[in-house]
Amino acid sequence: MRSEIKIGLAIIGILLLAVILSSSIFTVLETEQVIITQFGKPVGKPISTPGLKMKVPFIQKVHAFEKRFLEFDGDANQVPTADKRFIWVDTYARWRITDPLLFFQRLQNERGAQSRLDDIIDGETRNTIAKHQLIDIVRSSNRPFVVSADLVEAGEVTEAPERVAFGRERLTAEVLAATQKRTADLGIEILDFRFKRVNYVDEVKQEVYARMISERQRIAAQYRSEGAGEAARIAGQRERELRVIESEAYRQAQEIRGKADAEASDIYAAAYSRDPDFYRFLKTMNTLETSIDPDTVLLLSTNGEFLRYLDRAQ
Repeated sequence: MRSEIKIGLAIIGILLLAVILSSSIFTVLETEQVIITQFGKPVGKPISTPGLKMKVPFIQKVHAFEKRFLEFDGDANQVPTADKRFIWVDTYARWRITDPLLFFQRLQNERGAQSRLDDIIDGETRNTIAKHQLIDIVRSSNRPFVVSADLVEAGEVTEAPERVAFGRERLTAEVLAATQKRTADLGIEILDFRFKRVNYVDEVKQEVYARMISERQRIAAQYRSEGAGEAARIAGQRERELRVIESEAYRQAQEIRGKADAEASDIYAAAYSRDPDFYRFLKTMNTLETSIDPDTVLLLSTNGEFLRYLDRAQ
């Protein structure tokens, strides 16, 4: 009986020792940095080297934080520019925890850091954009605009484009410097900041789209008008060329007909001069053939040429 009690106590002791050891030993990963708190207050220095570490069981608690770069993806916000243009601005940043102890004391965890970064980055973005023109936010240099050829032909591009005084890159650096200054006492560092998206608000977009549609419709109407004028010019030119061709064809036909008549007259004259009686008879027969049909009643004089030829034929 005593041996069984001893075995039971030994097992209980082993289990208690295992629990104590498991509560005393913790692992620090290569991607982590750790601080230990006792009754909610940090104790000791932050641990950033990986491996097995020891702590007081049950009393001390391990808080692990990322050592790698973290991202901040802000919500799109409506921001006014210095020239009173309302735009939607969506931002993006990368940051890291440089001092886990200070980070824990000021922000507790990553959720608190994200909330604080949202206030800081959004505020500095608004301050920067409100001090600059819209052209500085959407462009980084004064390289020439790529303008559609139809707008140039239509005379839409009449004014010189606005000049960039600062540019997006400079505004990005300005926001980054301001946020780094405000986060220096939070145990974090802003590594990079970018404007992810910049766009007009819906009301302005509708006005821009309406203006674009109006411009395109006017250009289309101008093209249709020019096309109608060109079609009328081509039709007029076609009519003139047709009249010239018809006139030339008529002239040539009259010349050919005149030459044919002249040649026929020469042939008739030659035939008449060779045998006048036969020519006279032939012309008479042709006249009879063209002037008499089966229903014609013909009255001939005894002195007429027709009757004389008929009597001779009998």
